[in-house]
Amino acid sequence: MTTPGEVERTLRTELRGEVDFGAAARALVTMDASNYRRVPLGVVSPRDADDVAAALHVCAEAGVPVVPRGGGTSIAGQATGAGVVLDLTRHMNALVSLDPAARTAVVQPGLVLDRLRDAVRPHGLTFGPDPSTHSRCTLGGMIGNNACGAHSVAWGTTADNVTELAVTTYAGAAHRIGIGWAGAPAGLRELVGAHLGLLRTGMPPAFSRRISGYGGLDALLPERGVRLAQAFCGSEGTLGVVTEAVVRLVEVPPAPALAVLGYADESAAADAAAGLLPHRPLTVEGMAEDLLGGAAGGADGKSRTVGLPRGRAWLFVEMPDEGGARAVARAADALDALVVTDPARQRALWRIREDAAGTATRTPDGRMAWPGWEDCAVPPARLGAYLREFRSLLAAHGLRGTPYGHFGEGCVHVRIDFDLASAAGVARFRTFSEELADLVVAHGGSLSGEHGDGQARAELLPKMYGPDVIRLFGAYKDVWDPAGGMNPGTLVRPARLDENLRFEVLPATPFAREVARCVGVAKCRTTGAGGPGVMCPSYRATGEEQHSTRGRARLLHEMLAGEIVTGGWRSPEVAEALDLCLGCKGCLSDCPVGVDMASYKSEFLHHHWAGRIRPLAHYALGGLPGWLRLIHRLRAAGAVNAAARLLPFPVPGLARERDLPHLAKRPFTRGTGAPGTGAGPGADTGPGAGTGSGCGPAVTLWPDTFTEYLAPEVGHAALLVLRAAGLRVTVPRTGGRICCGLTYLSTGRLDRARSVLRRTLGTLGEVPGPVTVLEPSCAAALRTDLPALLPDDPRAARLAAAVRTVAETLEEYAPAWRPPRLDRPLVGQTHCHQHAVLGDAADRRLRERAGLVGEPAGGCCGLAGNFGFEPGHHQVSVACAEEQLLPSLRAAPPGALVQADGFSCRTQIAQLGGVRARHLVELLAEGLQGPAGREASGAAPDTRS
Repeated sequence: MTTPGEVERTLRTELRGEVDFGAAARALVTMDASNYRRVPLGVVSPRDADDVAAALHVCAEAGVPVVPRGGGTSIAGQATGAGVVLDLTRHMNALVSLDPAARTAVVQPGLVLDRLRDAVRPHGLTFGPDPSTHSRCTLGGMIGNNACGAHSVAWGTTADNVTELAVTTYAGAAHRIGIGWAGAPAGLRELVGAHLGLLRTGMPPAFSRRISGYGGLDALLPERGVRLAQAFCGSEGTLGVVTEAVVRLVEVPPAPALAVLGYADESAAADAAAGLLPHRPLTVEGMAEDLLGGAAGGADGKSRTVGLPRGRAWLFVEMPDEGGARAVARAADALDALVVTDPARQRALWRIREDAAGTATRTPDGRMAWPGWEDCAVPPARLGAYLREFRSLLAAHGLRGTPYGHFGEGCVHVRIDFDLASAAGVARFRTFSEELADLVVAHGGSLSGEHGDGQARAELLPKMYGPDVIRLFGAYKDVWDPAGGMNPGTLVRPARLDENLRFEVLPATPFAREVARCVGVAKCRTTGAGGPGVMCPSYRATGEEQHSTRGRARLLHEMLAGEIVTGGWRSPEVAEALDLCLGCKGCLSDCPVGVDMASYKSEFLHHHWAGRIRPLAHYALGGLPGWLRLIHRLRAAGAVNAAARLLPFPVPGLARERDLPHLAKRPFTRGTGAPGTGAGPGADTGPGAGTGSGCGPAVTLWPDTFTEYLAPEVGHAALLVLRAAGLRVTVPRTGGRICCGLTYLSTGRLDRARSVLRRTLGTLGEVPGPVTVLEPSCAAALRTDLPALLPDDPRAARLAAAVRTVAETLEEYAPAWRPPRLDRPLVGQTHCHQHAVLGDAADRRLRERAGLVGEPAGGCCGLAGNFGFEPGHHQVSVACAEEQLLPSLRAAPPGALVQADGFSCRTQIAQLGGVRARHLVELLAEGLQGPAGREASGAAPDTRS
């Protein structure tokens, strides 16, 4: 018997691509976006079709199964396997050629759909199928699942848009298939000829979303033109590996218009969808008010608050032009209708639909909802009746889910709150699945409407097809793959739907439940720059799965399982993956299920270094507030600054590529007598120390560590602005003894963080009114991490609820105040924690009122607190900045102001961009001070040594 070590050595000898049988590589591909987990033998990243053939030949000789894998976004388990996983994304990801005149493209299987769409967009073309994972799914995966998406009403499924395929089978043989029998494996023509009657009369009634099983097998009928490539689509990697494809492109309408139709309820919208198809829409999408999470909806017109027409359910009908959209609005029997032609407004409305889909992963009480029955489809005319019975079936089993989807084709997406961790819950999952399959079949539907069957539904295919067709499926598989080595257990001779569940290997702990939250949809693997999103900066910089949010969650999952990653909390594999996590918290807001990898990293580091000497950076940077407080007590800021300039060697524990920020001569709370600020030494500091000159509400200005010791000019600017708005400002003068604990959190010193936060609460006492925090990372820590770390301390919850940004404070407590008009273009950086935790809507409105035109860059600056100062991180830190921040600075218009509210962001901009960025309050303070202030470098005199 061939051992795994022998297979690995042979593969390394025969292939030019990477071969990795290590624990980390295997752990990263145990799961896809489904409920299932299978442990592979190893991972191979072939460089080309020859490598694929060599890998398949070696595996066939050794009797090792093979699973081809693209983006790993399959939701039924078909991208997992127990043998060798072929990662086709690393090298085989090219757009080989493009022929705009013929409207065709030649692609490799690892090419991400959006990269193809980006390339053909200048020619007015696109690839018609557009699943929601378009930013990270691959063409090979779409072919494997016969993916569809919203626009298949007009442009069909992937199978309808593929003309030729290059396929390599398990033994390494190459086939080129298209139309006709050329390239077919031996015996396929004879198999079809022997079963013509069954293919003509034994298959379920055809409709556009009959994707389940080898549902396209009847494309091999002579009257249908013997479409070999079309029949191969949807085979889920069970027949062979696609190494190249010729795909058809479609013309994009130059001015599409959107008709949004409101209905009394979901059933009414579903019943209406089929009647709109004669208008030849591009798409007909449907959703009901429960998908909005209670934010809007209702026949009383409340839905207008989010831009939707009156109703409790809606159809989004996209038409090629405005005339078509208005015709649909007139013809539809809807309560209300809205026709939108402006592209920006269309995008905003589509965002409602797309964001609402994210809420389907949670129930109204916050419980997770899981895939498994994500995309059943019925003929569109049956959709209303099917949805009514589906809702009744959910209720009968005590389950909840929120249907939405492609109503124009009868395809319904839903995630359901199955309990997949207990025996009773798994048993209910099986019973429900069997009954739902019966319901779908009773309506003439397909168990899968676009995502494939995998392990989730393949066991139930006999209900849909019957024994004769199932036997034919098995024979079709055997012609292509007689040894049965391609993705065994999928589609034919399937694994049971209730085995290999990924939850059964996890311990019953709160941390395990958090880690299991990652369902693997891989939005963190999106690589396109631009937009406000942050997640996942280190993946964008490295392109490595282990540095994506999903990859890190998978490694933590396997660490807790203990089967592959066996080191527990001391695991070097997990430590390596988390080392490049910037702690930006982008995943908290950008991940559809709210994975909080920054918190998971803190928890891991807490256990990983328990009872051991930590890296020097954890003491130097993690203990920064204490070091800064000590330096200023010793009045040593000048000496430290001089040493940082003059010493020929780096500070131990810090990156040698970085200059240390200069310390202020005097902390903010000591006051500097800044002209115009009204802040003399010690003025308005300390609890009960007096208030500012305003007569409005009282606010507390939080003296965070960065403002206190590194950027006091920001604090003085904030005093000026808040007082100008009529607010009475109190600054606690506590000698640096209040702190949000962020640096201890980011280095995993959780016990120390709790101690610091308890001291902070005791020192601060009760605060009246809002607490204005200037540093976004500190505000985020106080708002979310503080109550999480001290859940039983009511003071923590009260302080968290009181935290406001400057813009929030002004908007809420000084709504009549008008900021000075600056009327300048603006560039800069939105802090990651502001994006992820605090939001920047109030800041946008404040900038608009001040006449600041433009937006700070999205993404991450790359410094991220201690991250960019730690040894070994500089290259990734710079790469993160180069994604959006630095290009935006280079493209800034003349006279643009540079805004960055985070101290780390300002430091990165200064060190890499050579520009001084300022906090928003500094820009406003300069405006209040007039021309002299605008010419100055800040709102307070220089306080640096």
